[in-house]
Amino acid sequence: MSECEKDHRYWKTFESLPLDQGGAGRHKCAGCAYEKGLQDGLQREEQLELALDSLPESQAGSVRHRSPHAAYARGYYDGVHKSYE
Repeated sequence: MSECEKDHRYWKTFESLPLDQGGAGRHKCAGCAYEKGLQDGLQREEQLELALDSLPESQAGSVRHRSPHAAYARGYYDGVHKSYE
């Protein structure tokens, strides 16, 4: 699996996400999960799918051991909210 190199790995906002050191989300990039959720939210997708296998891995910065599920959910919420602006 590829390694994420995007700057979002160091966004401080991800420090408030719950820790997730086990299961299918282990080492997946919470920043990439957030961006996927944001895009789905902007489109107001009704069929939501977070394919964890499609996310790159990351153990860098603020996304280290953070929940990709929670990151996706926050991104989706932010996207829906922004879609009404």
